[in-house]
Amino acid sequence: MTENQKNELEKVNFAQLPIGKNEDVEFSEELADEADRQAAQRAVEADQRAQEQ
Repeated sequence: MTENQKNELEKVNFAQLPIGKNEDVEFSEELADEADRQAAQRAVEADQRAQEQ
């Protein structure tokens, strides 16, 4: 993340964003970047850990 991107994020008022719960989010491999792929992998691993308990 560049310094400019960090500065832009600091200006965002996240309190005004809608809170989504139990929402299905479609994953598009075509639009995914490396961070998306890592997040998807972490989600799979978290689901596996939850099923082991």
